[in-house]
This record gives sequence, C-alpha cells and structure tokens, in this order.
Amino acid sequence: MPLRNLGRRFPLAAYFGLVYAVSVAALAVVGLPRPAAGGDRQAQVALVLFPVMVVAVGAVGVVLTAATGGRDGVAALLWRMRRWRVGARWYAALLIPPAGILAVLLALRMVVSRAFTPNLFPVGLTFGLVAGWFEEVGWTGYAYPRMRARLGALAAAVLLGVLWGVWHLPVVDSLGAAHPHGRFWIPFFLAFVAVLAAIRVLIAWLYTNTSSVLLAQLMHASSTGCLVMLGAAHVSAAQEALWYAVYAGVLWTGVAAVATASGTRLARTVEVAGPT
Repeated sequence: MPLRNLGRRFPLAAYFGLVYAVSVAALAVVGLPRPAAGGDRQAQVALVLFPVMVVAVGAVGVVLTAATGGRDGVAALLWRMRRWRVGARWYAALLIPPAGILAVLLALRMVVSRAFTPNLFPVGLTFGLVAGWFEEVGWTGYAYPRMRARLGALAAAVLLGVLWGVWHLPVVDSLGAAHPHGRFWIPFFLAFVAVLAAIRVLIAWLYTNTSSVLLAQLMHASSTGCLVMLGAAHVSAAQEALWYAVYAGVLWTGVAAVATASGTRLARTVEVAGPT
C-alpha cells in the first residue's frame, strides 16, 4: 500500500528515486573514477555490479506499473513489449548505430590514426540484448510515457537521455576499450552522455510512432551491442573520448533531422492506441 500510494502520487519521483538508489549504492561500493592510472580492481567490481543496476531498472518499472496500474497496467505493458507488427522503415532505423559507429571510426582511421580501426566482436551483441531487454521495460515502458505527458516528446526524451547517461556513473570508467580512462574520464563521460542522450531521442521517436517497447529494446540493443562489437579495441583513453565525441555529433545531426521532419512531438500522427 505505501508503495502504491507513493507511485500514484509521485510516479516519476518514485521511479527515479528507486533506480538511482541502486546506482548510488553501486557508486558507494565502486567509488568515483580515479584520474591516476590503475583501477583494475575498481573495474572488476563495477562490471559485477552493472548487471544488478540493469535488472533494477526494469524490475522497478514492472513493480511500479503493477502497484499503480494493477493487472490492467501490467497487461498494457506486456502488449507494448509484444508489439512487433510495425512498418519495415522503423526496423531499418535500427541500423543507425552501427552505420554511425563505422562511419566515424573509418573516417578517423583515414584522417587521424589506424588505432581507430573498427573491431569485430560478435559476442558483444549479447551485452546489448541483455541491457536493452531489461532497461527499456523501465526507461520506455514506465518512465518515458509519464515524462512525455508532462514535458512533451522531445524535451522528455532529452532529459531522460541525460538521466540515463548519468545513471551509468558508477560503471562508466569500466566501459569502452580504454578503461580505466585516467585523466580523460571526464571528457569520455561527457561524450558518453551525449551519445546516450541522442540515442534516447531516437528511441523515443521509434516508440512514439509505433507504441512498441520491443522496438525500443531492439534500438537499445543495437546501440549498446554495436559499441561493444564494433568499437575500436586499441585506442588510448584520449582517442576513445575523441571518437565518442565525434559519434555523438553524428547522432545529434540525425536527431536534428528527425526533429525537423517530425517536430517536437516526434510524430506527425497520434501514437497507436493499445489496451488499457
């Protein structure tokens, strides 16, 4: 009952309070990134805790959906997670992350250094599938529709993208090929958040036009999985911060094109209705 009342009165505060509580707890265990070299043990602890954070994002979304919407709310969420009959062009959008990553790395390889040669690590896709499946139940299935009702589609997506990026703080220095990033962890973190904020707008664009949490999960999987699978494996910390920043610029160019074509509502038509 207390959780139900809290969720109904403060649905977003309850969600982000619980999700960030797990993130802060992980940060307390892992500690802040260290500018000095080293940090192998810190990286190992972070990678152990990261799956806990990922599962928590989805679990909190399901629990609050059940607490506030009951069986009908859960049924509506499951319907959106099963919605796969959407136009082929929306599935084609899943190619944006790998195309952007390859374009940036190949350009930097030609202009700057061969260190930017894309990697090929197919197992990396499994990381994306796991993260996308669990996280989007919370980010898209629960939080985004409520944020959109208050702020509008585009503003809600940008804000959620920044919150999503900052949520990674306990583990950010353990991500990428150049971890730990030493004195370059702040530039890398800022570029990382910029990448995620842009991806979040693209996820919101897909969701707004399809009502499909499944498609949001797949776009998340495409983004995370391709970063792991294709990201340059032999870059320095400074080089990794650079290519993430350039990639963020490419993604935001795409976001600008989407916003120009669709407006701040991210859609020309009303979102597809589903069961309530």
